[in-house]
Amino acid sequence: MSDSYQAIFDAVRSKMGNLDVGDAVERSFRDMNIAHYFEMASGEARMAICSIQEEMTAPSTVYRPSISVDGNQWCALYGDDLQSGVAGFGDTPELAMADFNKNWREPLRNSPSGLAKAV
Repeated sequence: MSDSYQAIFDAVRSKMGNLDVGDAVERSFRDMNIAHYFEMASGEARMAICSIQEEMTAPSTVYRPSISVDGNQWCALYGDDLQSGVAGFGDTPELAMADFNKNWREPLRNSPSGLAKAV
């Protein structure tokens, strides 16, 4: 049996003796349109980086409000109390943080921009 394996090995090796590896790789990349896949992966990587950057700069990440249960909802609170702080509420801690982020960007009702927004 080993003689037949050696014969097959020798036959394959003799066919590959003149193989230009660089040319074979180039043809394979061209045939597979590898540049398209690299561009797609690059676009997905950019989107992932933007998403991570957005999460890392969110008010709930930067200011780290305290999380507690308030009645039947979660509360994310930054400050001493609801009157002097910023809070967000939700059925899950994630939703409470999302509401906190939204409320962080809202102006006070009595501020000029808050009054303008109310009109």
